Amino acid sequence: MTSRPRILDLFSCAGGAAMGYHRAGFAVDGCDIADRPRYPFAYHRGDALEYLARLIETGAIGEYALVHASPPCQAGCGLTVGTNQSQGWGGAHTDLVAPTRELLDASGLPYVIEQPNGRAAIRKDLTLCGEMFGLRVLRHRNFELGRWATAKPAHPRHRGYVRGHRHGVRREGPYVAAYGKGGGKATVPEMQHAMGITWTDVHTELTEAIPPAYTQWIGTAFLTARQGVLA
Repeated sequence: MTSRPRILDLFSCAGGAAMGYHRAGFAVDGCDIADRPRYPFAYHRGDALEYLARLIETGAIGEYALVHASPPCQAGCGLTVGTNQSQGWGGAHTDLVAPTRELLDASGLPYVIEQPNGRAAIRKDLTLCGEMFGLRVLRHRNFELGRWATAKPAHPRHRGYVRGHRHGVRREGPYVAAYGKGGGKATVPEMQHAMGITWTDVHTELTEAIPPAYTQWIGTAFLTARQGVLA
């Protein structure tokens, strides 16, 4: 029986990205600074960058085939630099994208950095959307690929609006808003169903999650490219 290649899932939250990589064929190890009792795979609680630096220093990083990182996105996400900034809401946020990339480059491994739409300073090598996978969320996410590449999938036309209130207007549509509360935004069961996440029912974890379909696609693309190199 062939063992699964291992992936390190940094800033893992509750495991939306992890589940996709698992379904693609990886063994997954997660790391997050918060307690994540619902994380469905092996898990290390601690500072993700300190943990990565220690793995590099000890050479244990060599056990992995790929690293995925989803550093906190509040500094550059669309909501922070858009509505919140214009209204004077929220506070200062630390941008961890650059230090994350620096360590990932030092690891010598292929990697994936994920961020939402906004001003996060990453290359948009891939942009994935729920409509690509028949999901009931749009949840656009951008991915920078380090030391490997794959073709960008076509971005299909959206079929309508996201249900809920926006700028004082109530709209109906085929998608639900998997963030915030009130104003027609998705309930916990709706978010679970829309994103294909069943192992957590914590609202904040669901609002931060990547639909597993995204990373299943990425993981499959990586393994296909890797096989082509090895062939």
